[in-house]
Amino acid sequence: MTKDERSAQEHWDDRYRENERIWSGEPNVALVREVSGLSPGSALDLGCGEGGDAVWLADRGWRVTATDISGVALERAAAHAAGRGVADRIDWQRHDLGESFPEGTFDLVSAHFLHSTVDLPRERILRRAATAVAPGGTLLIVGHAGWPRGHEPEDHPEVHFPTPAEVIASLELAEGAWEVRTAEEYERTRVLPNGEELHHKDNTLRLERLSR
Repeated sequence: MTKDERSAQEHWDDRYRENERIWSGEPNVALVREVSGLSPGSALDLGCGEGGDAVWLADRGWRVTATDISGVALERAAAHAAGRGVADRIDWQRHDLGESFPEGTFDLVSAHFLHSTVDLPRERILRRAATAVAPGGTLLIVGHAGWPRGHEPEDHPEVHFPTPAEVIASLELAEGAWEVRTAEEYERTRVLPNGEELHHKDNTLRLERLSR
């Protein structure tokens, strides 16, 4: 384990220890919107956090592999899954995705908000995510298009939030092998567990890997 890897893991473990709960426990809105019409199969949830998306998928019949860099987050996610009665449908795995990646291919690979103020090779991770999509499967990438309004930090000017077009270009996909199903940018309001409202501009990219 490298020093950089340790610091990234410690960063996220400390982040989750700041509060008993960081996220709402509910699935991301874009996941529900884009996946509800798909037939359940195997799913990979990258950066699963406290497990809201993975539990929602498992509750609807998906077999889920869910990974995060934070052991603290994974413990909370596993407890959430057990409380919902879907623990047997989710394989929780701890990965620093810049160093290791879950094995296999999946009918759905979902990556929500893979942004970090510590080192994160996001483009390389997402290219690896694309190779993990089975023929006929779906790649769902949801990200922020900028900092929340009124919360722009002064100490991280290097953080770049790519557009859907920039994400597609960075994936380096084989020509004719994929079809874009959704590529959009939109405004949304997120309510934190403490009641604070954050106003985001986000984007969603959903790609289908063609069977032919």
